[in-house]
Amino acid sequence: MAALRNLPSLGINLSLVALIILAVEPYGSFGFSRGVPFGSKINYNGAGNGMCASAVTVHGYKCQEFEVTTDDGYILSVQRIPEGRVGGDGPKRPPVLLQHGVLVDGVTWLQNSPAQSPAMILADNGFDVWISNIRGTRYSRRHVTLDPNSADYWNWTWDDLVVHDLSALVDLVFKQTGQKIHYIGHSMGTLMALAAFSEGKQLDKVKSAALLSPVAYLSHMTTALGVVAARAFVSEITTIFGLAEFNPRGEPVSDFLKALCAQAGVDCYDLITALTGKNCCLNASTVELFLKNEPQSTSTKNLIHLSQTVRDGVLSKYDYGSNDFNQAHYGETKPPRYNLTNIPHDLPLFLSYGGQDALSDVQDVETLLDYLKYHDVDKLHVQYIKDYAHADFIIGITAKDIVYNQIISFFRNQR
Repeated sequence: MAALRNLPSLGINLSLVALIILAVEPYGSFGFSRGVPFGSKINYNGAGNGMCASAVTVHGYKCQEFEVTTDDGYILSVQRIPEGRVGGDGPKRPPVLLQHGVLVDGVTWLQNSPAQSPAMILADNGFDVWISNIRGTRYSRRHVTLDPNSADYWNWTWDDLVVHDLSALVDLVFKQTGQKIHYIGHSMGTLMALAAFSEGKQLDKVKSAALLSPVAYLSHMTTALGVVAARAFVSEITTIFGLAEFNPRGEPVSDFLKALCAQAGVDCYDLITALTGKNCCLNASTVELFLKNEPQSTSTKNLIHLSQTVRDGVLSKYDYGSNDFNQAHYGETKPPRYNLTNIPHDLPLFLSYGGQDALSDVQDVETLLDYLKYHDVDKLHVQYIKDYAHADFIIGITAKDIVYNQIISFFRNQR
Protein backbone atom coordinates (compact mmCIF):
# COMPACT_ATOMS: atom_id res chain seq x y z
CA MET A 1 0.00 0.00 0.00
CA ALA A 2 3.01 2.30 -0.01
CA ALA A 3 2.24 3.32 -3.58
CA LEU A 4 -1.21 4.41 -2.52
CA ARG A 5 0.18 7.06 -0.21
CA ASN A 6 1.66 8.84 -3.20
CA LEU A 7 -1.34 8.80 -5.51
CA PRO A 8 -0.79 12.04 -7.46
CA SER A 9 2.50 10.72 -8.85
CA LEU A 10 0.94 7.53 -10.15
CA GLY A 11 -1.00 8.97 -13.05
CA ILE A 12 -4.19 7.05 -12.25
CA ASN A 13 -6.63 7.52 -15.08
CA LEU A 14 -9.76 9.55 -14.52
CA SER A 15 -12.05 6.89 -15.88
CA LEU A 16 -10.86 4.32 -13.37
CA VAL A 17 -11.87 6.59 -10.54
CA ALA A 18 -15.07 7.72 -12.19
CA LEU A 19 -16.32 4.19 -12.78
CA ILE A 20 -15.99 3.08 -9.14
CA ILE A 21 -19.20 3.40 -7.16
CA LEU A 22 -18.53 2.24 -3.60
CA ALA A 23 -15.98 0.33 -1.52
CA VAL A 24 -17.51 -1.84 1.17
CA GLU A 25 -16.78 -5.16 2.88
CA PRO A 26 -15.94 -8.06 0.54
CA TYR A 27 -18.53 -10.42 -0.88
CA GLY A 28 -18.56 -13.96 0.29
CA SER A 29 -16.72 -16.51 -1.82
CA PHE A 30 -18.24 -17.70 -5.06
CA GLY A 31 -18.43 -21.34 -6.01
CA PHE A 32 -17.13 -22.77 -9.27
CA SER A 33 -19.10 -25.14 -11.45
CA ARG A 34 -18.96 -26.38 -14.96
CA GLY A 35 -21.03 -25.15 -17.85
CA VAL A 36 -24.46 -25.83 -19.19
CA PRO A 37 -25.62 -26.14 -22.77
CA PHE A 38 -26.20 -23.04 -24.87
CA GLY A 39 -29.52 -21.41 -24.08
CA SER A 40 -30.60 -23.92 -21.46
CA LYS A 41 -33.51 -22.78 -19.33
CA ILE A 42 -33.32 -22.88 -15.54
CA ASN A 43 -36.72 -22.65 -13.85
CA TYR A 44 -36.39 -21.90 -10.14
CA ASN A 45 -40.17 -21.60 -9.66
CA GLY A 46 -39.58 -18.80 -7.17
CA ALA A 47 -37.16 -20.83 -5.05
CA GLY A 48 -33.47 -20.36 -4.39
CA ASN A 49 -31.34 -17.23 -4.52
CA GLY A 50 -31.69 -16.23 -8.16
CA MET A 51 -32.58 -12.72 -9.24
CA CYS A 52 -36.11 -13.78 -10.09
CA ALA A 53 -36.80 -14.89 -6.52
CA SER A 54 -35.07 -11.97 -4.85
CA ALA A 55 -36.27 -9.07 -7.00
CA VAL A 56 -39.15 -10.01 -9.32
CA THR A 57 -41.58 -12.71 -8.16
CA VAL A 58 -41.85 -11.02 -4.76
CA HIS A 59 -43.74 -8.26 -6.58
CA GLY A 60 -46.21 -10.64 -8.20
CA TYR A 61 -44.58 -11.00 -11.64
CA LYS A 62 -43.79 -14.22 -13.44
CA CYS A 63 -40.06 -14.68 -13.92
CA GLN A 64 -37.86 -17.31 -15.55
CA GLU A 65 -34.15 -17.92 -15.07
CA PHE A 66 -32.00 -18.77 -18.09
CA GLU A 67 -28.34 -19.49 -18.61
CA VAL A 68 -26.47 -19.01 -21.87
CA THR A 69 -22.87 -19.98 -22.62
CA THR A 70 -20.79 -17.67 -24.78
CA ASP A 71 -18.62 -19.07 -27.54
CA ASP A 72 -15.56 -18.44 -25.34
CA GLY A 73 -17.05 -20.40 -22.44
CA TYR A 74 -18.53 -17.84 -20.03
CA ILE A 75 -21.87 -18.83 -18.49
CA LEU A 76 -24.23 -15.88 -18.26
CA SER A 77 -27.36 -15.55 -16.16
CA VAL A 78 -30.43 -14.09 -17.88
CA GLN A 79 -33.84 -13.31 -16.38
CA ARG A 80 -37.10 -13.13 -18.30
CA ILE A 81 -40.25 -11.32 -17.21
CA PRO A 82 -42.62 -12.64 -19.89
CA GLU A 83 -45.60 -10.46 -19.02
CA GLY A 84 -46.92 -7.81 -16.66
CA ARG A 85 -48.73 -8.54 -13.44
CA VAL A 86 -52.08 -8.58 -15.23
CA GLY A 87 -50.85 -10.75 -18.11
CA GLY A 88 -52.52 -10.47 -21.51
CA ASP A 89 -51.28 -9.47 -24.97
CA GLY A 90 -50.82 -13.10 -26.03
CA PRO A 91 -47.64 -15.02 -26.80
CA LYS A 92 -46.17 -12.51 -29.26
CA ARG A 93 -45.26 -9.70 -26.92
CA PRO A 94 -42.28 -7.81 -28.41
CA PRO A 95 -39.02 -8.79 -26.67
CA VAL A 96 -36.71 -6.18 -25.16
CA LEU A 97 -33.19 -6.88 -23.85
CA LEU A 98 -31.88 -4.72 -20.99
CA GLN A 99 -28.09 -4.33 -20.82
CA HIS A 100 -26.51 -2.79 -17.73
CA GLY A 101 -23.26 -0.84 -17.47
CA VAL A 102 -19.88 -1.43 -15.84
CA LEU A 103 -19.55 -2.36 -12.15
CA VAL A 104 -23.28 -3.16 -11.84
CA ASP A 105 -25.51 -6.06 -12.92
CA GLY A 106 -29.07 -6.72 -14.04
CA VAL A 107 -30.53 -5.92 -10.62
CA THR A 108 -29.95 -2.27 -11.46
CA TRP A 109 -33.14 -2.38 -13.59
CA LEU A 110 -35.18 -3.56 -10.56
CA GLN A 111 -34.23 -1.19 -7.75
CA ASN A 112 -37.37 0.91 -7.46
CA SER A 113 -41.00 -0.02 -6.87
CA PRO A 114 -42.67 -1.93 -9.73
CA ALA A 115 -44.26 1.31 -10.95
CA GLN A 116 -40.82 2.94 -11.19
CA SER A 117 -38.46 0.09 -12.16
CA PRO A 118 -37.65 -0.03 -15.90
CA ALA A 119 -37.97 -3.81 -16.25
CA MET A 120 -41.43 -3.89 -14.70
CA ILE A 121 -42.59 -0.73 -16.46
CA LEU A 122 -41.82 -2.43 -19.77
CA ALA A 123 -43.48 -5.70 -18.72
CA ASP A 124 -46.63 -3.87 -17.64
CA ASN A 125 -46.70 -2.10 -21.01
CA GLY A 126 -46.83 -5.25 -23.07
CA PHE A 127 -43.16 -6.19 -23.54
CA ASP A 128 -41.40 -9.53 -23.02
CA VAL A 129 -38.48 -8.36 -20.86
CA TRP A 130 -35.04 -10.02 -20.80
CA ILE A 131 -32.37 -8.90 -18.32
CA SER A 132 -28.67 -9.46 -19.03
CA ASN A 133 -25.87 -10.07 -16.55
CA ILE A 134 -22.44 -9.89 -18.19
CA ARG A 135 -19.46 -12.06 -17.29
CA GLY A 136 -17.91 -11.54 -13.88
CA THR A 137 -21.00 -10.13 -12.17
CA ARG A 138 -22.65 -11.82 -9.21
CA TYR A 139 -24.90 -14.22 -11.15
CA SER A 140 -22.52 -14.78 -14.06
CA ARG A 141 -19.29 -15.89 -12.38
CA ARG A 142 -18.90 -19.26 -14.10
CA HIS A 143 -17.05 -20.69 -17.08
CA VAL A 144 -16.94 -24.10 -18.70
CA THR A 145 -13.27 -24.56 -17.76
CA LEU A 146 -11.90 -21.47 -15.97
CA ASP A 147 -12.10 -20.80 -12.25
CA PRO A 148 -13.22 -17.20 -11.48
CA ASN A 149 -10.40 -17.05 -8.95
CA SER A 150 -7.87 -17.40 -11.77
CA ALA A 151 -6.34 -14.53 -13.73
CA ASP A 152 -7.29 -16.22 -17.01
CA TYR A 153 -10.99 -15.85 -16.19
CA TRP A 154 -10.56 -12.06 -16.06
CA ASN A 155 -8.54 -11.68 -19.26
CA TRP A 156 -11.11 -9.64 -21.21
CA THR A 157 -12.33 -6.13 -22.01
CA TRP A 158 -15.53 -4.66 -23.42
CA ASP A 159 -14.26 -5.77 -26.85
CA ASP A 160 -15.04 -9.31 -25.68
CA LEU A 161 -18.44 -8.28 -24.36
CA VAL A 162 -19.24 -6.98 -27.85
CA VAL A 163 -18.06 -10.11 -29.64
CA HIS A 164 -19.09 -12.83 -27.19
CA ASP A 165 -21.54 -11.76 -24.47
CA LEU A 166 -23.80 -9.52 -26.53
CA SER A 167 -23.88 -12.05 -29.35
CA ALA A 168 -24.90 -14.87 -27.01
CA LEU A 169 -27.54 -12.75 -25.28
CA VAL A 170 -29.15 -11.49 -28.48
CA ASP A 171 -29.10 -14.99 -29.97
CA LEU A 172 -30.78 -16.41 -26.88
CA VAL A 173 -33.65 -13.91 -26.93
CA PHE A 174 -34.06 -14.16 -30.69
CA LYS A 175 -34.22 -17.96 -30.64
CA GLN A 176 -36.55 -18.14 -27.65
CA THR A 177 -39.02 -15.57 -28.99
CA GLY A 178 -38.66 -15.92 -32.76
CA GLN A 179 -38.74 -12.12 -33.06
CA LYS A 180 -36.33 -9.27 -33.60
CA ILE A 181 -35.59 -7.56 -30.32
CA HIS A 182 -35.65 -4.05 -28.94
CA TYR A 183 -32.50 -3.18 -26.99
CA ILE A 184 -32.00 -0.82 -24.06
CA GLY A 185 -28.48 -0.10 -22.87
CA HIS A 186 -27.20 2.17 -20.13
CA SER A 187 -23.66 3.53 -19.90
CA MET A 188 -21.29 0.72 -21.00
CA GLY A 189 -24.37 -1.09 -22.31
CA THR A 190 -24.60 1.67 -24.94
CA LEU A 191 -20.93 1.28 -25.82
CA MET A 192 -21.39 -2.45 -26.42
CA ALA A 193 -24.30 -1.84 -28.78
CA LEU A 194 -22.69 1.00 -30.75
CA ALA A 195 -19.48 -0.97 -31.25
CA ALA A 196 -21.42 -4.06 -32.36
CA PHE A 197 -23.64 -2.12 -34.76
CA SER A 198 -20.62 -0.36 -36.27
CA GLU A 199 -19.17 -3.75 -37.21
CA GLY A 200 -22.43 -5.09 -38.59
CA LYS A 201 -23.07 -7.39 -35.63
CA GLN A 202 -26.60 -8.28 -34.42
CA LEU A 203 -28.27 -6.08 -37.03
CA ASP A 204 -30.31 -8.99 -38.38
CA LYS A 205 -31.79 -9.64 -34.91
CA VAL A 206 -32.25 -6.13 -33.49
CA LYS A 207 -35.30 -4.05 -34.40
CA SER A 208 -34.30 -0.86 -32.55
CA ALA A 209 -32.09 0.39 -29.71
CA ALA A 210 -32.51 2.90 -26.89
CA LEU A 211 -29.21 4.21 -25.53
CA LEU A 212 -29.28 5.93 -22.14
CA SER A 213 -26.30 8.00 -20.95
CA PRO A 214 -24.22 6.92 -23.97
CA VAL A 215 -20.48 6.66 -23.30
CA ALA A 216 -18.86 6.03 -26.67
CA TYR A 217 -16.58 9.02 -26.03
CA LEU A 218 -15.28 9.95 -22.59
CA SER A 219 -12.77 12.76 -23.03
CA HIS A 220 -14.82 15.42 -21.26
CA MET A 221 -15.82 13.37 -18.24
CA THR A 222 -15.96 15.55 -15.10
CA THR A 223 -16.21 14.24 -11.55
CA ALA A 224 -15.47 15.58 -8.08
CA LEU A 225 -12.77 12.93 -7.74
CA GLY A 226 -10.97 14.07 -10.88
CA VAL A 227 -8.62 16.26 -8.85
CA VAL A 228 -6.69 13.17 -7.72
CA ALA A 229 -6.58 11.56 -11.16
CA ALA A 230 -4.62 12.02 -14.35
CA ARG A 231 -5.26 10.87 -17.89
CA ALA A 232 -2.06 9.05 -18.73
CA PHE A 233 -0.04 5.92 -17.94
CA VAL A 234 -3.05 3.64 -17.68
CA SER A 235 -0.77 0.61 -17.58
CA GLU A 236 0.20 1.66 -14.04
CA ILE A 237 -3.20 0.51 -12.83
CA THR A 238 -2.07 -3.09 -13.02
CA THR A 239 1.16 -2.36 -11.17
CA ILE A 240 -0.81 -0.82 -8.31
CA PHE A 241 -3.07 -3.78 -7.72
CA GLY A 242 -1.46 -6.74 -9.41
CA LEU A 243 -5.05 -7.96 -9.77
CA ALA A 244 -6.90 -9.37 -12.75
CA GLU A 245 -10.28 -8.96 -11.04
CA PHE A 246 -11.30 -5.44 -10.03
CA ASN A 247 -13.61 -6.10 -7.09
CA PRO A 248 -14.74 -2.83 -5.44
CA ARG A 249 -15.75 -4.82 -2.36
CA GLY A 250 -12.38 -6.52 -2.01
CA GLU A 251 -9.71 -5.32 0.41
CA PRO A 252 -7.04 -4.18 -2.11
CA VAL A 253 -9.49 -1.99 -4.07
CA SER A 254 -11.16 -0.82 -0.87
CA ASP A 255 -7.80 0.34 0.48
CA PHE A 256 -7.10 2.10 -2.81
CA LEU A 257 -10.41 3.97 -2.66
CA LYS A 258 -9.90 4.96 0.96
CA ALA A 259 -6.56 6.46 -0.06
CA LEU A 260 -8.26 8.39 -2.85
CA CYS A 261 -10.88 9.72 -0.47
CA ALA A 262 -8.16 10.87 1.93
CA GLN A 263 -6.73 13.26 -0.64
CA ALA A 264 -7.16 16.97 -0.01
CA GLY A 265 -10.27 18.41 -1.64
CA VAL A 266 -12.00 15.06 -2.20
CA ASP A 267 -15.40 14.54 -0.59
CA CYS A 268 -16.52 10.93 -0.62
CA TYR A 269 -19.49 11.45 1.68
CA ASP A 270 -21.90 11.46 -1.23
CA LEU A 271 -20.00 9.19 -3.57
CA ILE A 272 -22.80 8.69 -6.12
CA THR A 273 -22.97 12.44 -6.70
CA ALA A 274 -19.18 12.77 -6.72
CA LEU A 275 -18.92 10.17 -9.47
CA THR A 276 -22.07 10.39 -11.57
CA GLY A 277 -23.06 14.03 -11.27
CA LYS A 278 -25.85 15.74 -9.34
CA ASN A 279 -28.76 13.38 -9.86
CA CYS A 280 -32.05 15.22 -9.52
CA CYS A 281 -34.52 12.50 -8.80
CA LEU A 282 -33.23 9.71 -6.57
CA ASN A 283 -35.21 8.27 -3.69
CA ALA A 284 -33.12 7.76 -0.53
CA SER A 285 -34.42 4.24 0.04
CA THR A 286 -33.65 3.33 -3.58
CA VAL A 287 -30.10 4.60 -3.23
CA GLU A 288 -29.72 2.52 -0.07
CA LEU A 289 -30.95 -0.59 -1.91
CA PHE A 290 -28.74 0.22 -4.90
CA LEU A 291 -25.64 0.44 -2.70
CA LYS A 292 -26.62 -2.81 -0.99
CA ASN A 293 -26.66 -4.64 -4.33
CA GLU A 294 -23.88 -2.85 -6.18
CA PRO A 295 -21.07 -2.53 -7.21
CA GLN A 296 -20.07 -5.69 -9.03
CA SER A 297 -16.68 -6.91 -10.20
CA THR A 298 -15.20 -6.29 -13.60
CA SER A 299 -11.81 -7.07 -15.04
CA THR A 300 -8.98 -4.64 -14.40
CA LYS A 301 -8.20 -4.98 -18.10
CA ASN A 302 -11.69 -3.71 -18.92
CA LEU A 303 -11.14 -0.58 -16.83
CA ILE A 304 -7.80 -0.03 -18.55
CA HIS A 305 -9.57 -0.22 -21.92
CA LEU A 306 -12.14 2.35 -20.78
CA SER A 307 -9.28 4.48 -19.51
CA GLN A 308 -7.64 4.34 -22.93
CA THR A 309 -10.82 5.83 -24.39
CA VAL A 310 -10.46 8.79 -22.04
CA ARG A 311 -6.75 9.19 -22.76
CA ASP A 312 -6.91 8.86 -26.54
CA GLY A 313 -10.24 10.50 -27.29
CA VAL A 314 -11.09 7.82 -29.85
CA LEU A 315 -13.11 4.62 -29.81
CA SER A 316 -10.68 1.77 -30.46
CA LYS A 317 -10.10 -1.82 -29.58
CA TYR A 318 -7.83 -2.59 -26.63
CA ASP A 319 -4.31 -1.20 -26.94
CA TYR A 320 -1.78 -3.81 -25.83
CA GLY A 321 0.82 -1.12 -25.28
CA SER A 322 3.38 -2.00 -27.92
CA ASN A 323 3.50 -2.20 -31.69
CA ASP A 324 4.59 -5.83 -31.54
CA PHE A 325 1.73 -6.96 -29.27
CA ASN A 326 -0.83 -5.03 -31.29
CA GLN A 327 0.59 -6.53 -34.49
CA ALA A 328 0.25 -10.01 -33.02
CA HIS A 329 -3.39 -9.44 -32.03
CA TYR A 330 -4.67 -7.26 -34.86
CA GLY A 331 -2.20 -7.60 -37.72
CA GLU A 332 -1.40 -3.90 -37.39
CA THR A 333 0.63 -1.79 -34.97
CA LYS A 334 -2.28 0.31 -33.72
CA PRO A 335 -5.57 -1.03 -32.34
CA PRO A 336 -8.35 -0.78 -34.96
CA ARG A 337 -10.94 1.93 -34.42
CA TYR A 338 -14.68 1.43 -34.27
CA ASN A 339 -16.17 3.54 -37.07
CA LEU A 340 -19.58 4.62 -35.86
CA THR A 341 -20.42 6.11 -39.25
CA ASN A 342 -20.80 2.49 -40.38
CA ILE A 343 -23.93 2.08 -38.25
CA PRO A 344 -26.77 1.66 -40.76
CA HIS A 345 -28.55 4.97 -41.19
CA ASP A 346 -31.96 3.30 -41.10
CA LEU A 347 -31.43 1.53 -37.74
CA PRO A 348 -33.96 3.07 -35.32
CA LEU A 349 -32.04 4.69 -32.45
CA PHE A 350 -33.29 6.52 -29.36
CA LEU A 351 -30.58 8.44 -27.46
CA SER A 352 -31.21 10.10 -24.11
CA TYR A 353 -28.65 12.07 -22.12
CA GLY A 354 -28.58 14.48 -19.18
CA GLY A 355 -27.18 17.93 -18.61
CA GLN A 356 -25.81 17.04 -15.15
CA ASP A 357 -24.17 13.74 -16.15
CA ALA A 358 -20.51 13.69 -15.11
CA LEU A 359 -19.78 10.43 -16.94
CA SER A 360 -21.73 10.83 -20.18
CA ASP A 361 -20.79 14.49 -20.60
CA VAL A 362 -22.81 16.66 -22.97
CA GLN A 363 -19.75 17.44 -25.11
CA ASP A 364 -18.94 13.76 -25.52
CA VAL A 365 -22.53 12.95 -26.47
CA GLU A 366 -22.36 15.74 -29.04
CA THR A 367 -19.27 14.06 -30.49
CA LEU A 368 -21.26 10.84 -30.78
CA LEU A 369 -24.16 12.66 -32.41
CA ASP A 370 -21.76 14.16 -34.94
CA TYR A 371 -20.87 10.62 -36.05
CA LEU A 372 -24.60 10.00 -36.45
CA LYS A 373 -25.34 13.20 -38.38
CA TYR A 374 -26.16 11.31 -41.58
CA HIS A 375 -28.61 9.01 -39.81
CA ASP A 376 -32.11 8.99 -41.32
CA VAL A 377 -33.98 11.81 -39.61
CA ASP A 378 -37.05 9.70 -38.91
CA LYS A 379 -34.90 6.89 -37.42
CA LEU A 380 -32.97 8.92 -34.82
CA HIS A 381 -34.73 10.31 -31.75
CA VAL A 382 -32.59 12.40 -29.38
CA GLN A 383 -33.76 13.40 -25.92
CA TYR A 384 -31.86 15.87 -23.75
CA ILE A 385 -32.88 16.17 -20.09
CA LYS A 386 -31.30 19.23 -18.51
CA ASP A 387 -31.57 18.13 -14.86
CA TYR A 388 -30.67 14.43 -15.26
CA ALA A 389 -27.37 12.82 -14.26
CA HIS A 390 -26.10 9.28 -14.82
CA ALA A 391 -28.14 7.39 -12.21
CA ASP A 392 -31.42 9.20 -12.86
CA PHE A 393 -31.95 7.20 -16.06
CA ILE A 394 -32.04 3.90 -14.15
CA ILE A 395 -33.26 4.60 -10.62
CA GLY A 396 -34.75 8.09 -10.89
CA ILE A 397 -38.33 8.30 -9.60
CA THR A 398 -39.34 10.45 -12.58
CA ALA A 399 -37.73 8.22 -15.22
CA LYS A 400 -41.00 6.46 -16.08
CA ASP A 401 -42.72 9.65 -17.14
CA ILE A 402 -39.72 11.42 -18.64
CA VAL A 403 -37.74 8.57 -20.24
CA TYR A 404 -39.48 5.20 -20.39
CA ASN A 405 -42.84 6.38 -21.66
CA GLN A 406 -40.92 7.97 -24.53
CA ILE A 407 -38.99 4.77 -25.19
CA ILE A 408 -42.19 2.71 -25.18
CA SER A 409 -43.75 5.04 -27.76
CA PHE A 410 -40.56 4.88 -29.82
CA PHE A 411 -40.54 1.07 -29.78
CA ARG A 412 -44.21 0.85 -30.68
CA ASN A 413 -43.61 3.06 -33.72
CA GLN A 414 -41.05 0.59 -35.12
CA ARG A 415 -43.06 -1.75 -37.27
